[in-house]
Amino acid sequence: MIPLRLPTLLLLLVFAFAGCNSAEKKISKPQGDLRDQSGDASFQSFLTRLRKAAAKRDTAMLARMMTPDFGYSWQEGGEGAGVFAYWDAYHLWPELRAVLQERFVPSGNYMVAPAEVTTDPDYAGYRAGLRLVNGAWRFAYFVPAPPASTEE
Repeated sequence: MIPLRLPTLLLLLVFAFAGCNSAEKKISKPQGDLRDQSGDASFQSFLTRLRKAAAKRDTAMLARMMTPDFGYSWQEGGEGAGVFAYWDAYHLWPELRAVLQERFVPSGNYMVAPAEVTTDPDYAGYRAGLRLVNGAWRFAYFVPAPPASTEE
């Protein structure tokens, strides 16, 4: 009966190591376009917290939820620090709340709102982008439409 246990044990070890390799492949898969995360629990949780923080103008909470290079203006220096003063100066809090209530859809490595940003090349309103950073959702940008190109 001992000879029968040894092959069974070896077979189990083969399956165990094969499982480890497939898990490793999943972790190291190449980064490409983000799939739709709108139904994901962690995305929904982050979005709910983000919406609440924006509604309360909770700058401390928002700062913790943003990327360090958060984009808020197309002008030089329109990223990182200064975002809340910019939103105050241009009265953008209501616009921020409205955009965050829109449906988010995938676009490249971001989940963006409103969805028209991805379907209408002439969309001229504000847009927001969220992205995964080290496995956690972060608020990456809230900007108006890009300025018209000056090149001919």
